Amino acid sequence: MITAKKVSKEYSSKLALDGVDLSIPKGSIYGLLGPNGAGKTSFIRIMNQITAPDKGEVYFGSELLQPRDIARIGYLPEERGLYKKMKVGEQVLYLARLKGLTTNEAKSRAKEWFERLEMSGWWDKKVEDLSKGMAQKVQFVTTVLHEPELLIFDEPFTGFDPINTNLIKGEIQRLNENGATVIFSTHRMESVEEICNHIGLIDNGKVMIEGDLLDIRKHYKNGTFAFTTRTAVSDWGPHEVLSQKEDHMGYRTVLKSSEFPKELVITLSEKESLVAFEEVLPTVSDIFIEIVKNGPKPWNHE
Repeated sequence: MITAKKVSKEYSSKLALDGVDLSIPKGSIYGLLGPNGAGKTSFIRIMNQITAPDKGEVYFGSELLQPRDIARIGYLPEERGLYKKMKVGEQVLYLARLKGLTTNEAKSRAKEWFERLEMSGWWDKKVEDLSKGMAQKVQFVTTVLHEPELLIFDEPFTGFDPINTNLIKGEIQRLNENGATVIFSTHRMESVEEICNHIGLIDNGKVMIEGDLLDIRKHYKNGTFAFTTRTAVSDWGPHEVLSQKEDHMGYRTVLKSSEFPKELVITLSEKESLVAFEEVLPTVSDIFIEIVKNGPKPWNHE
């Protein structure tokens, strides 16, 4: 859906993007990650044609990104932009018409979205009278109402309680299942693991790693294994025990091993103590910290 080739952007003496190459697959939910000041927002602004790259090219599908492509994009920025004195309904219709919808189309779609997000009584409220979470719902609706092919969400859960976070998360997944490609920028790593299937990590204006999320987690596996046993086990041999706790299935022990603990699995199975066994892949948060601290792990070092 989006391909960036050698994209660079400089502000005064600050190089915000330094030869960025990214490929965002059509139909994916793509997590665009990075610490503060890494260059994520600069790249998002280029995709939305708020700014242009100093060098390099951005493709929308197979063609260079064009001004007309703005109609195919929905963008929810981190800094919200609603007009506080306007009524909610007036604002939704106004922004929808800027995206090319007729008034009747916008009203019909808005009614459906207001019902889905439990906003039916908000039409005549002024934005300034809404809570932060309520205003965030309104802006979410204005982002998706014109049914764009590409949705870009920058910190979409800011201001939401857990119930509304799950509601919006479910709607993002539904939009993706209906054909939209989603770019998702957030500091909440647990949300990335829940809904993203691809990620790209930018640091100091450079792409550190990108690709299929599961492939990346496997690439960073570090010999961590979890055993669930019926009874407590005291002898784990040469393996380093990281944690032990009792749960509803028995006793869960997490350990590190320099190699696959085949003999341990066999021994526990023969004693009929083993309930479950799995290799524990690192979390996105673990990978994020590792890459920012130490740089990416070369793929040819498998």
